[in-house]
Formats: sequence, C-alpha cells, structure tokens
Amino acid sequence: MTARRIFGVETEYGITCATTDGTTMTADDAARLLFRSVIARGLSSNVFLRNGARLYLDVGSHPEYATAECDDVHHLVVQDRAGERILDELTEQANAHLAADGVAGTVHLFKNNLDSAGNSFGCHENYLVRRRRDFRDMAEALVPFFVTRQVLTGAGHVRRTAAGRPAFAFSQRADQMWDALSSATTRSRPIINTRDEPHADAELYRRMHVIVGDSSVAETTTMLKVGATDLLLGMLEAGVKVRDLALAEPMRAIREISHDATGTEPVELADGRRVSATDVQEDLLTRVLDFVSTETDLTPVQRQVLDLWERGIQALRTQDPTGVSTELDWAVKAGLLERYRAKHNLGLDDPRVSRLLLAYHDISPTRGLATTMAERGLLARITTDEEVAEATTVPPQTTRAKLRGDFVGAAQDRRRDITVDWVHLKINDANQRTVMCKDPFAAVDQRVEDLMAALDA
Repeated sequence: MTARRIFGVETEYGITCATTDGTTMTADDAARLLFRSVIARGLSSNVFLRNGARLYLDVGSHPEYATAECDDVHHLVVQDRAGERILDELTEQANAHLAADGVAGTVHLFKNNLDSAGNSFGCHENYLVRRRRDFRDMAEALVPFFVTRQVLTGAGHVRRTAAGRPAFAFSQRADQMWDALSSATTRSRPIINTRDEPHADAELYRRMHVIVGDSSVAETTTMLKVGATDLLLGMLEAGVKVRDLALAEPMRAIREISHDATGTEPVELADGRRVSATDVQEDLLTRVLDFVSTETDLTPVQRQVLDLWERGIQALRTQDPTGVSTELDWAVKAGLLERYRAKHNLGLDDPRVSRLLLAYHDISPTRGLATTMAERGLLARITTDEEVAEATTVPPQTTRAKLRGDFVGAAQDRRRDITVDWVHLKINDANQRTVMCKDPFAAVDQRVEDLMAALDA
C-alpha cells in the first residue's frame, strides 16, 4: 500500500469586499485588486509559483490555487495550507492598497463552496492512476464512496428547506452536483469529471478528477478526504471489485444524504436494498481494512487516515461527535454553532449565525476563526507553521514539482521570460528552448538542469 501516487487539490476561493462608507466593490474588482501584484510580476493572472503550484483567476472572479504534485498525503495538506498563506498575503496587500487609496473596505477570501446568491465554486481533487481499460468501471465503483463520503468530510452547511426553514446539512456542495460521471466542464457538474487530461505521459497515465468534495478548513478533514480515496483506489487497482454498492439514483441520494444530518436515513441501492450513508462507509472501510490487513508497510499517515475514518463512522453510529469534534469540519462547525447559539439564544436563521459560519471559512488568521480555534484546541492540526511557511516557496522534493519550482525560481531570480505549464518548461528567447516533463514522479532531470543553466546565457 505504499506504492506512490500523485495527488493534487485545486481550491477555488470566494471573494468579497466589505465597505463601511456606502461604496461598493464588485467581486470582479476585488479579484483584480487581489491579483495586482501577481500580474505585475508575471504579466498574467495565471502563473506558476516557486513552490511548483499554480495560482490563477478562474471564471466568476474566483482566485484558485492548485497545489504542486505531491506523493504523500501529509505533504499535500502542507501544500494546501501554503496556498492559504500565499492568498492571505495577497489579501493583506490588497487591503493595504485600499487603505492607501482611502477606501474604507476590507477584502475577504473564503475557503468555502457557496456565495450568498447560491452560486457554487469547487474544491477539486486529482489522483494519478495507471491507464487501464477499466477506468470507467473504477470510476463507477467510486461513485457510492463519493456520494456518501460527505457524512465524514462535508464542510457542514445551514441550508433552507422546501418550507423555507433553516436546517443543518453535511455538505455545501452536494446540492450543486448534477451527474455521476461526465466529461463536460460547463453544462454539467459531475461527481467525477472523466475528461482525459492526464498532465503526464498519456500512454501510461490518466487523472481521476473528482469535483464533488467540499473545501476543507480542518487539516485532518483534508487528510481523510484524500487519504481514504487513495486507499480505496489502491484496493480497486489491485482487482478487488466493489459493484454491490451501486446506487439506484446517485444524484437523488447525494442530496438526501446531505440533508439527513444524522447520516442514518437509508437510500436505495441498484439491487433494491436500502442502506444508510454510514452503512456504505463502514462497508467500504471494512473492505479496505481487510485488504491492508496483511500489509506491514502502511505509512503513519495511512494509519491516521484509517483511524479517523473508523472514529468518524463511530461518531455517526452513536450520534456523538465528541470523538471527532476537532477533526471533521461538519462536527467542528456543528459544535461551534451549538455553543454560540446557546450563549446568545439565537436561531439558525439569525444573521449573526451566518456571519459566524462565514468567519469559519475566512482564511485570514486575524479575521477568520481557524487560527484562534486551533490555538484553543478546538481545531486539530497535523502541520506546523514552519513547514507551511517553507512550502510557500519550496516545492515538494520528490515529484516533478521540484523541477518546475526550481526552474520558475531560477528564472525569476534572473528576470528571464519563461512559459510554464504542468508538463512544459520553456525559455522565451530566440532559441525557444523547451523541455517536456511527462513523468510526474521524476524529481531529477538533466535536461531541466541544462535548461536552467541556459537561463544565464
């Protein structure tokens, strides 16, 4: 189970500018202000960074950060947190510009999945898999897992029922999904996007592009979200079949499961059985545990993932989230809500509750809640401030990201014009020298060393 896999997470952030003098700033204007220094450095709002990651302005004025390629779940969590720090620094720069211009406003970035108008933006997960004829079968086998995974890794959400009443739900994202599998990128929002774009040697690899997950504030939720998927993928790649959990109506089930805050209401399987989301997750965990039972080389992170997966299911079985109250976002948020509402005698629909929920997702260490909650032991961490700070400028050292990050850093230091994407490294000069890096596992490449040497020419 220690076979290497490449992971990546793409997070779209919500943005707003709150003013106190009656003026307004659109999300588009706020995003342009946020990216002012990025464009000044790279002449573009779509750039690759020294740490190997990609930063860009997505459709709908959403700042997006795509982590560099990681081959370890812990490193991925660190890289994800590094993205928050990078974007928070841009936010502070934007607010300094506003203050200098005499604008009484504050730009906020939110790591969530819904804005006040109900528009959704995503957190996409990427898993490199070997190119196989049974890719679609494997994707279909994962659908029940992703539909039910929200009872463990959902961000928590206060939604409006059909009657207009507020109610707690597991996921911000579940109500926004429309297909189980699809290659469409605009007209459909599928659980798994099957567009064949591996960002690697297409003869060897494909990318499992998952767009159903909520953005995670808790580091441990990110760890479980990616780590459990990796373990399940490894089991499927080894030939273990999981066909008996197919859902009769996946898109109906994903909504029903999100709306049932207990995780116990049954949904219908394709074979007519009715089981709960908790049942499905427990079944899959049992199969994974059986599969890895003979493994002696599980990593410490994989053992952490299995432990949290099991404790999350236990919390749902007992309806007692105490055991995961600092580790799973929905449980952290539910506890925060309960304490705040009890202290102030508030209903779920009180505007102060809405502001509290938004503050939970604000990435600012001073305006958001996450940093304070972590300091008070209310939000678990698995990273350190030091390793997150380092990851803002240093790429992962064991994947292709090192080649890209080192090249970008060398070019920036020498003020050379380059073009970079996930595969290509190019010097924009008369010679147009380009290197293709098709192996995402390769952290050493003499061709890239030669290309960096050419930056001094």
